[in-house]
Amino acid sequence: MADTVLGAGGTPVPAGAAHSTEQVTAALSAIERSTQRLLQVSEELDDASVRRPSLLPGWTRAHVLTHLARNADGLLNLLIWARTGAEHPMYASPADRDADIQEGAVRGHRLLVEDVVASHGRFAHAVRTLPASAWDAEVVGREPMPAHHVLRKRLLELWVHLVDLDGGVGFDEVPEADAEQLLEDVVQQFGGRPDVPAVTVVVDFDDGRTRTWELRGTTSPPAQVRGRPGPMLGWLLGRTGPEPLEGDAPALPVWL
Repeated sequence: MADTVLGAGGTPVPAGAAHSTEQVTAALSAIERSTQRLLQVSEELDDASVRRPSLLPGWTRAHVLTHLARNADGLLNLLIWARTGAEHPMYASPADRDADIQEGAVRGHRLLVEDVVASHGRFAHAVRTLPASAWDAEVVGREPMPAHHVLRKRLLELWVHLVDLDGGVGFDEVPEADAEQLLEDVVQQFGGRPDVPAVTVVVDFDDGRTRTWELRGTTSPPAQVRGRPGPMLGWLLGRTGPEPLEGDAPALPVWL
């Protein structure tokens, strides 16, 4: 049986088909919905509240908004790489990435929001205009990946940092179709890490389906943790505790 990935909407599609026109359109729609939610939360802030701490240690809400804007531009760089075939990394260097976030975080509320809007517009335009053949091109973010995985990376960044913004949005608000894809990606990113305990993750969805993922760590036998998509996602990402989940949830290392 061919390997599968989850397309937007949670529908399994053959590996290599997630970059079809229909899948790209659906993935971009999910990104745009989460971006709209981000902007709704951001518009409720002001010059004082963007200076307050986010849920990320050491970062204000202004840092989070700036990071989301620069992440959109960084992922746009990977799409340029896919389009042209010329190496175009997300950031010139980790130090440059960090400096851009620190410098951008001093701006006022209105400029922060406009930056998020403009960077999303650039990213969305690149997605809409990327030739179909380019979605198969290999690019390198943290690791080598096909260009169509850029869409998955952006959706994960948006939802995780929308919660980090501490504006009243929790992981229970993530649409289940999006949450299923995010769970898939988070588990894969944990895969193979020597600091991850062995855990069987069981998730129950509203449509009656149950999905199981294995974190193949070094402990034996594996623990089993079961719950709904939102609480499970929050726990795996280290943003929330295991209290809403069933089972003996082990301590997890920092996700990234």
